[in-house]
Amino acid sequence: MKPTKESSFSQTIIYTQILGTKTLLAVDSNMTLRYLDIDTLDVLDEQKINIYHERHSSKLVSFSSEGNFFALIDKEYKCSKLYDKKANRVIAKVDRHQGEVSCVAIDPKDRYMFSCGDDGMTYVVDIKSAQLSFTLPPHKDFVTDIAFSKDAKYVATSSYDKNISLYNLAIMAPKDKLKAHSAPVLKVEFLDNHRLFSLDKKNSAIVWDINSSKVIARLKGIHDEATSVVVANNGRFLFLGTKLGYILVYDLFNYEQISKKYIKLSAAITSLSFDELKNSLIICTDGGELLFYNIFYKEESLDKAVEEKNYAPLASYIRENPLLKYTKTYRIFENLWEKTVQRAKLLLQNSEKEKAVRLFDDFTVIASKNQKMQKLILEYAEYDKFLAFIKSRKFALAYALAQLYPLYKQTRVYRSMEEEWKKDFELAKKYMLDKKLSSKANEILAPYRGVSEKTALIQEFMLNLNTHKRFKDAIASRKFKLAFDILKQNPSLRECPEYKALINYSDNLYMKAELMMGNQDLNAALKIFRVLLDFEDFKNEAREAIAEIEAKQRFFSAVKDENSSLAYNIMDEFCILKESQEGKKLQSLWESNLQKADKYAENLDVNSAKKVLANYMNVKSKNVEIANIFSKIYIKQLHEALKENIEQRNIEIGIKNYILYFGLTEQIENYFEAFKVKFLNSKLNIKSQKQGSIESWRPSMIVNNIL
Repeated sequence: MKPTKESSFSQTIIYTQILGTKTLLAVDSNMTLRYLDIDTLDVLDEQKINIYHERHSSKLVSFSSEGNFFALIDKEYKCSKLYDKKANRVIAKVDRHQGEVSCVAIDPKDRYMFSCGDDGMTYVVDIKSAQLSFTLPPHKDFVTDIAFSKDAKYVATSSYDKNISLYNLAIMAPKDKLKAHSAPVLKVEFLDNHRLFSLDKKNSAIVWDINSSKVIARLKGIHDEATSVVVANNGRFLFLGTKLGYILVYDLFNYEQISKKYIKLSAAITSLSFDELKNSLIICTDGGELLFYNIFYKEESLDKAVEEKNYAPLASYIRENPLLKYTKTYRIFENLWEKTVQRAKLLLQNSEKEKAVRLFDDFTVIASKNQKMQKLILEYAEYDKFLAFIKSRKFALAYALAQLYPLYKQTRVYRSMEEEWKKDFELAKKYMLDKKLSSKANEILAPYRGVSEKTALIQEFMLNLNTHKRFKDAIASRKFKLAFDILKQNPSLRECPEYKALINYSDNLYMKAELMMGNQDLNAALKIFRVLLDFEDFKNEAREAIAEIEAKQRFFSAVKDENSSLAYNIMDEFCILKESQEGKKLQSLWESNLQKADKYAENLDVNSAKKVLANYMNVKSKNVEIANIFSKIYIKQLHEALKENIEQRNIEIGIKNYILYFGLTEQIENYFEAFKVKFLNSKLNIKSQKQGSIESWRPSMIVNNIL
């Protein structure tokens, strides 16, 4: 493949980002910021930071969505800085890491700057206030990478400790630790809001379901150190750039590798990004190259070839660019081929071989299609014999040919033969139930003797006549659980019409129950789902539906009784209730009251904050956010105590109480620094105090004054 456009620079480009629709931001290893016209690659603007970086494998720089703010690591890797581009100055920095800063990032909603380090810590700065806001749960070893979901709900950090940490930014709480790698995890990337990609030092790649925290798939075929990752084409493809200059590409629908050398360059890949508007893969290399590749290169040639039915060059186009298989034109071509195959089968079934062969005239230039055509013609060579066996009721021979040529099983005559077998078998079963008519049953089934699968069914039925009667009686008396217990022990009963009727009955019941659910006729739906508990295929759905209905009934009853605590707890367990009108009102009320409480916290009004949050004190999911409100109040109380010259002993009690409730937060550590300046003789050691945590805090711990 050839690049559609390219440029080169004296320094390695380590970061690119598309701003708007016409500008490409490119940052080199000397931290020179270039704003390029994305069409011509002309330099529109340039800003020099002059911080040279030798390593390029980690996230050394990160920009906000519109490029107004950016984060970077200093040249000695000891400090991370947040720049305000308009003001052209550093507005915040993080120099707390015990060791080097490993990577930085700004979240997609431009709220926070994240600074990750070799000490396993991730410090988070609020961009609006330029103040240290909170920390992520620490890793046991250094942090290697950081990534965000598109909606900025989740942040993931990977580490040399072989784990991935997920944190929910929406509720400010840890979500989970993902543990399945056997080596240090080097890369993480969100594929969408429910999946995460990770890669370790042994080139083992995993796709995770972040809702369940389980492994969905392991990607194969990575034999080189991956240096950059990008998701492209609206989540369809995953591109990996490697140290040896290879671009690998994966299909994110089936997790198969499409190509292990989609593009091969002579230098290490240092950065990958993707322009969704133009389907352009943007590649930067260690040699200072900036290259654009159309991932559907030669699509126009493919369009023309298919339109003109000139299929000869198609194979070479696909070899050169395997992603052409994902274009609309190629799907049209494959559909045309499938339709041609189906038409040819019908002609061959009518003994019109010459017409069938002519249908393939346009496709014979494609070796793989020609091979399939020849195989199809060969398989239908004995089709006339197959028809003759059926016509003469020599079913044993007909079935034998169908086993030899599986395509025959797709034909109308084979399906008719199967229907005739079912009718004959049902009639024979009726006769077998009556000793006086058993000879007629043998007569009906005689043509099927010698057909192994039919003979087995016949013999099994004759051995289980009594079981079949018990199965029918259980269904007739609506003892469905008993019927399925009998079925488990006798799988052959699945062939009988009673079983099919039973399945149809359960399908209809389920659809009826779902309709009632949609019409909010919950009591009627509940009765049906309780019946469906006896049906194996619907047992799990019925249990879930019953739990949901009972939850809805309890929820609406709680709302009616104004028992908001119970309503919120039920809503937390069954998120679907959040979409109801009542659920939205409760959510809106909670957010409004939380804002009111936050204002009371600003004014140190504990009683008003308690009063406005009273209905939420027994709602477990609200504990962390309530804890943050009172944590804010208590920190302000401690600051006020310093200003008002409260006795040292009382303040020390307040500090101890705070740590007991909330742990060693950034806020208390910052406060303690100010405390030590004023009380130089204090012997208080905050790290030796008994520590609580925001997560373990409970409303019963609320006090009017932390001192």
